[in-house]
This record gives sequence, structure tokens and C-alpha cells, in this order.
Amino acid sequence: MDERLARLAEIADGLPEAEWEQSGRHGTFRVRRRTFGYFLDDHQGDGIVGLACKAPAGAAQALIAAEPARFYPPAYLHHRGWIGVRLDTGAIDWEQVEGLLVESYLLTAPKRLAAQVMDRGP
Repeated sequence: MDERLARLAEIADGLPEAEWEQSGRHGTFRVRRRTFGYFLDDHQGDGIVGLACKAPAGAAQALIAAEPARFYPPAYLHHRGWIGVRLDTGAIDWEQVEGLLVESYLLTAPKRLAAQVMDRGP
């Protein structure tokens, strides 16, 4: 398994009722059958290894504009407010990546599960 996918899986394993599965070189992260993230390795031949996840309204556009070498609009999902973060260029800021994945989980999970994450704090 790709070490970046393994690291993302560790993050997801710490979230209530989060599940993940690997399919070939890709990974999908879900909570109660609702997807909150994808690990993508050369998706549709784009040459990118990254994490695609939900972002709060306006955040994806702001991050892409601020750091276009690090953030990108993921195919098929960017128009729904999803953000892509590259995991294949330079050092990975795992604290930032974890924040993005957890934020996506919070946007997706039922309120009761999201509250469990919020209650435990940083």
C-alpha cells in the first residue's frame, strides 16, 4: 500500500464510523456510506497523486488561487466545492492534510458523529 494512503487511513481510522477502502491505486473514505475523501493516484491519467475532499464554501477557490502548485480542482468534483491537495510535490504538510480530511468529514458526517469530533478538540 502507498505510504501516503496508509497515513490518510490512519487519520480516517480516528474518526467515528469512518471507513476506507482501497481499489487499485486509489482509496475512498466514507462515513455511513457518504464519501468524504478520495486518495487518487494518476486519476484519469492526470499524473497527480493527491487527496480530494470537501471544503467549506469558497475555501477551494481561495486555496487554489493562493497556492496553485499545491492545490488543484479535482476532476468531476471541483464544481461541487471539493479541493485537491497534491501529495506528490515536495514535503507533505500532514497537519494541513489532516485538517482538510477532518473538515471534509465534518461536512459529511451526521451531526451526532461530527459533534464527537468537535467535542474532543484539537
